[in-house]
Amino acid sequence: MKYESVIGLEVHVELKTKTKIFCGCSTEFGAEPNTHVCPVCLGLPGVLPVLNKEVLHFAIKAGLALHCDILPYSKFDRKNYYYPDLPKNFQTSQFDLPICKGGYIDIDVEGKTRRIRLTRIHMEEDAGKLVHSGATIDTSDSTCVDYNRTGVPLLEIVGEPDLRSGAEARAYLEKLRSIMQYLGVSDCRMEEGSMRCDANISVRPAGTDKLGTKAEIKNINSFSGVQKGIEYEAVRQAQILDEGGTVQQATRGWEEAKGITVLQRVKEGDSDYRYFPEPDLIPIEVPKDYIEEVRKELPEMPDARCQRFQDELGLPLYDANLLTLEKQTADYFEAVVKAGVDAKTASNWMLGEFAKKLNEEGTSADQSPVKPADLAGLLQLIAKGTISGKIAKQVLPEMWTSGKSAAVVVKEKGLIQITDTGALEDLVKKIIAANPQSVADYKAGKKKAIGFLVGQIMKETKGRANPGVVNQLLTKNLQ
Repeated sequence: MKYESVIGLEVHVELKTKTKIFCGCSTEFGAEPNTHVCPVCLGLPGVLPVLNKEVLHFAIKAGLALHCDILPYSKFDRKNYYYPDLPKNFQTSQFDLPICKGGYIDIDVEGKTRRIRLTRIHMEEDAGKLVHSGATIDTSDSTCVDYNRTGVPLLEIVGEPDLRSGAEARAYLEKLRSIMQYLGVSDCRMEEGSMRCDANISVRPAGTDKLGTKAEIKNINSFSGVQKGIEYEAVRQAQILDEGGTVQQATRGWEEAKGITVLQRVKEGDSDYRYFPEPDLIPIEVPKDYIEEVRKELPEMPDARCQRFQDELGLPLYDANLLTLEKQTADYFEAVVKAGVDAKTASNWMLGEFAKKLNEEGTSADQSPVKPADLAGLLQLIAKGTISGKIAKQVLPEMWTSGKSAAVVVKEKGLIQITDTGALEDLVKKIIAANPQSVADYKAGKKKAIGFLVGQIMKETKGRANPGVVNQLLTKNLQ
């Protein structure tokens, strides 16, 4: 039987505030365990939480960018459950009256645009982190708890079950990360846990409307993991149904190394958490004029920037999409163009050699040692004919490691392109004389044979000969 996947994502986004949601402890990542804690975030007796106003500000900002309704009246609730990383034995979250309701995200997959609805966005505090002595809890002799992350502010963004594939889920996450980064409310570094995803997935016979029994895959920390985990789980559930079995509603974990999901626990329902209003925090009332003030702060969003790159700079949709996916990449690209470089040329290099170098170094455009003005200088040397594109590919790594400008590297390495016909004439004649077979092939009508001769000349000049001049001289001498 053919099945259809039904997927809804719950995404936790760690907000980029300096202090935690209900106390003044630092949110800085990577500190020594249990050094960013206080009686409030540790839940010691007699303490009272105070809401960080910036958390509310960021939540409204995110809600407006995602087309949500901002509720004028919301409140915090206690979500009760026991786990060692939760020092209070409850999580302060929002239940029936969240800060944002509704909204949507538009995604593009395989040339098709789909609108994925949102259910809600709510504010909550993060839990601590279990640190196992082994690779997993099952293979560990001991487990310690680091409470530094306890109380770090989160937005939980809950999507409707509108996604139909792992590829769509990945596109949704990439677009959501992009929007959060553009807003400046989160850095969304999945490897540091500042963006985490739980995927709810069920399968049903294609063409039917009834939802199947779902499984929740918890805390996946990479885009590829989300896509692979969903694809694996869909196949697993379909096999169970084909064999006449019943899918169990449960929480499952994604094991990246094995490429499988594993059972963690039978899924709880909302009633198991015994939600009740948080007695130590007053309800939140948000005036309409404050919402409008926040709306005025919204920057140009990824979709709008993508369209502008097409309309004003003449970029194709493919380029514009890739360049605007991350704000720092789009900012870098615009700086290169403003320095006087053709937009398409800048795009080709940003998505080609420059992106390759970023991936090798595991860094982002804003952290690159080659600044926008430096890359612009390199591309301007190509445009002037001072160096060839091939030579430029040798210059960029040198700029990266030395910090020198393109002009300085080219001068020091003696890489200036040879364009003087007089200097190249003798070499062209020498190569023609040394390759009679290629000459014969060319004269017999095999025009591609000239490419071999060009290659020989480029080899002799270590790539410094101007290919256009070389082609002209070869054509003239071969006739």
